[in-house]
Amino acid sequence: MTAALAVDGLSVVYDGYYALDAVSIDVNRGESFGLVGESGSGKSTLLRAVAGLAPVSGGTIRIDGETLKGSKRTKAFYRQVQMVFQDPYGSLHPRQTIDRLLLEPLAIHGIGDSETRIARALDEVGLGTGFRFRYPHQLSGGQRQRVAIARALIVEPSILLLDEPTSALDASVQAEVLNLLEQVRRDRHLTFVMVSHDLGVVTHMCERLVVMQNGAIVERLSAKDLAAGKVEEDYTRNLMVASKGFVRD
Repeated sequence: MTAALAVDGLSVVYDGYYALDAVSIDVNRGESFGLVGESGSGKSTLLRAVAGLAPVSGGTIRIDGETLKGSKRTKAFYRQVQMVFQDPYGSLHPRQTIDRLLLEPLAIHGIGDSETRIARALDEVGLGTGFRFRYPHQLSGGQRQRVAIARALIVEPSILLLDEPTSALDASVQAEVLNLLEQVRRDRHLTFVMVSHDLGVVTHMCERLVVMQNGAIVERLSAKDLAAGKVEEDYTRNLMVASKGFVRD
């Protein structure tokens, strides 16, 4: 079976510094795959390289078997692959209503029936049409992140790149948003690639994961092995100790 996302020997270099050093991962269709590591380990750079937001120095990226060329991404790519960022306030235009924020991707991709789609997208993330004409500053952090998820989902992608999607939220709201994402993945049969520094979040959300350090992969694990403490690298053990909220089964 062709992987939904296949990254082979991917490198990203800034002024001689390897932010990513020959990284390879395969993510199956419908899978939730985790990238963990401390700040600066390269996990977010990997997502950004896939999304065309970081310059690739070497290696290949394939989506459903099709190789991506350079850093430029087509409209068709963004219809298929969407990214949800860490800071929902920074990723939403402050002077646009929620309605406008959701209408924009539909307009870009030439998708009609916007009224129905916007109403359905808001409903799917648990907000409802009462939020349509509010501005981002009128929403809580959790509500803003739900809007960011709705905006990513509205073009009906098959892959979501999630860059610490709940780390800016309170613990109780984090759980709500994670449960929402898991429900959406099941309902839509989506593929997730999820970055987190919180091993508890990854254990809850993902089936498999890689542990990254200094731009390279140091360990590959199943979430079950991580939860059971079956790890080989001291670096991974240290992450387990440092990761707040990590509960071993």
